[in-house]
Amino acid sequence: MTCIGLISCVSKKHPIASRAEDLYDSALFSKSRDYVRNRCDTWAILSAKYGLVDPDQVIEPYEETLNAKSAAERREWSKRVWNVLQSRINPGNDIIILAGQRYREYLVPLLEAYGCQVHVPLKGLGIGRQLQWLKNHL
Repeated sequence: MTCIGLISCVSKKHPIASRAEDLYDSALFSKSRDYVRNRCDTWAILSAKYGLVDPDQVIEPYEETLNAKSAAERREWSKRVWNVLQSRINPGNDIIILAGQRYREYLVPLLEAYGCQVHVPLKGLGIGRQLQWLKNHL
């Protein structure tokens, strides 16, 4: 059974173009990255600007979040992510998502309808509790 980890981008970024796994600069991103590296066969970043981003893909820093987008824009973003992701997954895959509600809301139903087992271990936790959970599970 293949496990794929999906983690969300964060607002704090390094000021120059970098590999995506190194661009984002926060404790939550670092711990999320470490968690999926340890638990999943492969992983990617859910970027508000770029969609689904591979960890080694070089991208420019940006100021964009799904939290400021309308439901229609978030639905369209999820479809863009899904169009890339579906070529990388199979029914029955485990998908671990470490991302907020706006990044998951339209993506999870697509994954589940495809037959993937979706896990959202940080669902409902505030940032402090997310960090604690990740620290306890690394």
